[in-house]
Amino acid sequence: MLIHASRRAYEFTLLLFKWWGGHIPQISLFIWVREKQQCYCSTCILEPLSLPESPGGVAAVESSPYVPCILCRECYLLAEQNQLLKHMITEHKLVIADVKLVADFQRYILYWKKRFTEQPITDFCSVIRTNSEAPLEDQDNYFLLCDVLPEDRLLREQLQQKRLREILEQQQQERYDTSFHSMCMFCDQEFTGNRSVLLNHMAREHAFNIGLPDNIVNCYEFLAVLQNKLDNLQCLYCEKVFRDKNVLKDHMRKKQHRRINAKNKEYDRFYIINYLEFGKSWEEVQSEDDRELLDNLEEDWSDWEEHPMCAVCLFCEQQADTTEKLYFHMQKSHGFDFLKIKSEHGLNFYQQVKLVNFIRREIHHCRCYNCQEKFQSKIELISHMEETKHVTFLPARSTWDQPQYYFPTYENDTLLCTLSDSEDLTAEDSNEDVPVVSEDTSNLKALKQSSVLNKLLYKEKKSQ
Repeated sequence: MLIHASRRAYEFTLLLFKWWGGHIPQISLFIWVREKQQCYCSTCILEPLSLPESPGGVAAVESSPYVPCILCRECYLLAEQNQLLKHMITEHKLVIADVKLVADFQRYILYWKKRFTEQPITDFCSVIRTNSEAPLEDQDNYFLLCDVLPEDRLLREQLQQKRLREILEQQQQERYDTSFHSMCMFCDQEFTGNRSVLLNHMAREHAFNIGLPDNIVNCYEFLAVLQNKLDNLQCLYCEKVFRDKNVLKDHMRKKQHRRINAKNKEYDRFYIINYLEFGKSWEEVQSEDDRELLDNLEEDWSDWEEHPMCAVCLFCEQQADTTEKLYFHMQKSHGFDFLKIKSEHGLNFYQQVKLVNFIRREIHHCRCYNCQEKFQSKIELISHMEETKHVTFLPARSTWDQPQYYFPTYENDTLLCTLSDSEDLTAEDSNEDVPVVSEDTSNLKALKQSSVLNKLLYKEKKSQ
């Protein structure tokens, strides 16, 4: 039993003090106690001690960069996952199925290392015997650990759900982060604020689109990976290496390689879709969606009843079942003549789409699209725009004719489906005004002699 040294010396001193009748001088008592304490200091424990944590402890999981072998004491760096898998196959005949679909490899290994110390490996793994027809000494038993075992499948699902929660929290944080700071990979422009500003700039100015910002996670790391490839003079799509930056830029521009290679698994961890379904990559999810579409083509649609499409006004909640009624409402109630604006500005279909999405977004934010003044409610905004006549004319084309407005503000905006191309209408109108006069074919001989083709042939013969 360990007894604190100072307390033992104090109790012993009290006994002596009583024995001598309380006549020991105070200074002598103090010196004596200090000498007794020094005698005990070499062996006493003055601070609490801690035993080393087990390999399966929380601290080990979060802080250690190493992953141990399930069946021995060998350890490998987390980045050397393939080396560890090779070691377990060659040394212990242990195979882990579909290891690429394990969400957290380190926690998965630590869990099974603990379980294998509690029960035999054959309680968890399927045994595969090789060379079964050979002599017994030449036969090998391999152990397969896979999600056929309910415990293994449950573990994989739990790790997947935990990783999904972490990824969604990270993505949510990045969506609303206003401290983002980075430079464009293709020019020297610097961006601060939200990540979407930089991603939209690269898509608009450099035709480099890696997807919608809301579909991307760990954006800083993603941009660093792409920037590192460019610094190494490597094309982002075909991944060829070039001798200098100018040659690389020309290659990516001419070959239209300003995009990433979707088949490169290195980028999968930066897209939310790869975390959504357990045991499936984005390619498998997408192929399933395509198969469902093909299967639906064979279904019987004879009982389909089409419901009338109702388009919503740009400025209020009024709905109409035809575009003519909706245009008439906007002109009469708000002073916004969509057909007149389309005709005066010569808007084609895509420009109309961008204009509608732009107006929808500004109205949604309760902001006047001409003076940019912001209001507390849509009622105040519409009242202001009608009084100041800001509703009747558009701002500068550069304000709304932007690629970002290709994307609908409202996913069920029926008005976008009813827009028509002004150029087609103009072509039809112009064709109707052109008179068509038929030739008089009653005298074919005279017609042949006076034809333009005959005159051209005569000039050609004369020149020869």
